[in-house]
This record gives sequence, structure tokens and C-alpha cells, in this order.
Amino acid sequence: MEMKKRISLELRNKSPSQVAELVVDNCRTSDGEIEGLTDEFKELEFLSMVNVGLISLAKLPSLPKLKKLELSDNNISGALETLAEKCPNLTYLNLSGNKIKELSTLESMQNLKNLKSLDLFNCEITTLEDYRESIFELLPQVTYLDGFDAEDNEAPDSEADDDDDDDGEEGAGQLGDYEEDDDDEEEEEEEEDEEEGSEGGEVGLSYLMKDDIQDEEDDDDYVEEEEEGGEEAGLRGEKRKRDAEDEGEEDDDDDEDDD
Repeated sequence: MEMKKRISLELRNKSPSQVAELVVDNCRTSDGEIEGLTDEFKELEFLSMVNVGLISLAKLPSLPKLKKLELSDNNISGALETLAEKCPNLTYLNLSGNKIKELSTLESMQNLKNLKSLDLFNCEITTLEDYRESIFELLPQVTYLDGFDAEDNEAPDSEADDDDDDDGEEGAGQLGDYEEDDDDEEEEEEEEDEEEGSEGGEVGLSYLMKDDIQDEEDDDDYVEEEEEGGEEAGLRGEKRKRDAEDEGEEDDDDDEDDD
């Protein structure tokens, strides 16, 4: 696919001024020049043109906000002064796999004052004696060359590190929150159990006391019933006794009459 058509597709009905990132890797240029990219892409911050057959950057438009530029696996051999003119705020530049051979080719990049990371891996220039020391001396603003600083410390992946730091902080906070919540829940459950236990003790004690009271009341009722039953039995006994005495008296009266 031609670069111009690819760029048109990547816009997805947006205007060039609304695009901050543009990736057109593996498309093709008709003459080794940039096509379809214009000054209208004034908000562009990331541009990737990997393996598109570029020979020259002469037609690179003005991209004042561009910070990251991927140009690996092309056929660029020189004329890099365009980068400083058109993209003055570049911080990352990948030229690996191109045709750069001499240190002098990179001299114009001294004007890229914000450039922090430069990748020349698989370029012929990397075979030069004291290659790394020479580049760091030529471009003192560069911190990382081919992924390592002057002390051979690997460059951090800024985006991944930022994500990890954010996730780590959030994760720790959430984990801490969860632990605190669990502790709070356990404490609340223990307090509830203690309250229920104490209430249960009170209820049980009250219940037992009520049972004792009820038992006493039942005993009293039983005693009263016994007393009442005893009295009734006594009355019945007395009545029977009186009835017997009355009958005895009647019998005596009858005997006297017979006489």
C-alpha cells in the first residue's frame, strides 16, 4: 500500500490536526520520499515509519510537537539536518537498520537539544572504533545510545515504568484498603459475637430466673391446691362425721320409741 493512501486510512475520518499518533509501518513510498504527510499534522507527537523504503527526509513536514520518531529499517544515509529544522522537540529517535556510516552524518543532530535517546543499532557506524564514546562526545545531550547509557546501564521503558509505578501504588493502596477492611470486618464480627454472647448470657440468665420464678409460682399453686384439697377433704370428713352422728341420734330416738 502506498504511504499516502495508508495515511488517509489511518486518519479514520479525523482531520490531520486531531491526530497525536500516526503509524504507517510497512507501507511503500514511490520514490523513497515521504508522501501524504503535511504541515497540517501540527499536533503529532509520535510518528512511526518503519520499513517504508525511505531514502531521504527532505520532504518531512514541520512537526513542532513531535517527540518520538521511528525510522528503523529504511535506507537513509544522510541529510539529517532536516530533523533539527522540522522536529526541534524530538526526545527519541530510532535510526537502526539504516545506511548511516560516518560520525559526520550525525553532526547536524547537535541542534536537537531535547534528544535523550538515539538508536543506531545495525547501522554501519556501530562498527567504528570507540563508537559509543564518540557518539556521547559528539551529542552530549543524548543519555541513551542503543538502549544503554555511557555507564552501560539499560534505558528504562518510561511508559511501562510509569504504568508499573501507578499500578504498584494503586495496587498497594487497594491491597492495604482490603487488608484494613478485612481487619475491620473481623473486629466488627468479633464485637458482634461478643455482644451476642453477652446478650445471650443475659437472656439465658433471665430465662433461667424466669423459670425459677415460674417453678416457685407453680410450687405455691401446688401447695395452695394441696391446702385447698386438704381443707375440702377435712370438710367432707367432718360432714360425714356429722351425718353419722345424726344417724346415730336418729337410731337412738327410734329405740326409745320402741320402748
